[in-house]
Amino acid sequence: MDRQKIVVTGLGVVSSFGDGVEVFWDSLTHSKIGIGPVTLFDATELNCRVAAECKDFDAAKYMDPKEAKRSDRYTHFAVAAARLAVKDAGLDLDKIDKERFGVIIGSGVGGMDTIEKQSRAFIERGPRRVSPFMIPNLLSNMSSGVVAIDLGAKGVNFSVVSACATGSHAIGEALLHLQNGSEDIILAGGSEAAVTPLSFAGFCAMKAMATNFNDEPQRASRPFDADRCGFVMGEGAGIVVLERYDHAVARGAKIYCELAGYGASCDAYHITSPDIEGRGLANCLKKVMEDGKVALEDVQYINAHGTSTPYNDKFETAAIHKVFGPHSKKLMVSSTKGMTGHLLGAAGAIEAVVCAKTIETGIIAPTVNYEHPDPDCDLDYVPNTAREVKVDTVISTNLGFGGHNGALLFKRMK
Repeated sequence: MDRQKIVVTGLGVVSSFGDGVEVFWDSLTHSKIGIGPVTLFDATELNCRVAAECKDFDAAKYMDPKEAKRSDRYTHFAVAAARLAVKDAGLDLDKIDKERFGVIIGSGVGGMDTIEKQSRAFIERGPRRVSPFMIPNLLSNMSSGVVAIDLGAKGVNFSVVSACATGSHAIGEALLHLQNGSEDIILAGGSEAAVTPLSFAGFCAMKAMATNFNDEPQRASRPFDADRCGFVMGEGAGIVVLERYDHAVARGAKIYCELAGYGASCDAYHITSPDIEGRGLANCLKKVMEDGKVALEDVQYINAHGTSTPYNDKFETAAIHKVFGPHSKKLMVSSTKGMTGHLLGAAGAIEAVVCAKTIETGIIAPTVNYEHPDPDCDLDYVPNTAREVKVDTVISTNLGFGGHNGALLFKRMK
């Protein structure tokens, strides 16, 4: 029995470029960089002092101000991106079956801002000053729950937590639920707001963040470049509307592309380092192509995890070589993190949006700050300038601490 086709019908993004997919995509395809000095807190004592912040974001545009005040910033982003995605999809919420309308939104760290503020309140002012909203707001599943409450979605609802693979896994799990016929529509993606003092201190302590470009923030994230020295934190959210093809056609929806495959695997190697031979990601790539029923020669573009860390970019390149062999030299591979920063649990979600827009527009977003080739990173990384080329098959890859790997495969609708 043939599986039901699952399609992407709506896109919602909150990023350092602003709210909405239009400004997001225009910025990426014009090589704009949304990274600057940290302004959300005093980063003077930290080794990394740059980030991709959502500086002009206003939660009150999307939520009741009272509710916004009670919620964590990562939930604000999720609600905003979800509403933007629903609008982009042209969904009339009064005309769909709410019991077959699901939400699966993940976050790598959840309410980090809440954790830090409430910890300070407890230490400095005592236990009676801890907010009754602390526990719900710090939970990583709360954005998924709040979005469902906001939109009246009564179908499947849960959160995925797999570090920086979270967004891809959330979208992949949504695909499985739609394919089994239990839902008509699912909003899926990730949200993150980890530009906070403790988060930065922790990542700096493990020497994962970029520290060589504090005076030149826009040069700090440089995926696959020989001078890469760590990732740059970003914040925001990405949500896609996934829908059964027959349901989308029946309501006359615009269709961006088909979400045709999902792969997931684990390195089972180290808590932070990817497998040095790329075996876990290679397995994940094989799975996603098998699930999407495509030959490796059919894949034209990979939106890579490409974090700008020495290990990730090298080992991700190795995994691509391992799977695609001679075809790897024909692939276009780019990382958009040089422009957006690394959104941790939301990375795979905004990069799924990139994949859908790539198929729709025939434009490959570039890898910026690619200035010095690295012998260990020898693929076509679409350096610095967007490339106009029609593509029919696109893969997004994401890796997370703990050895988690996720991959999504998108196809042009035939």
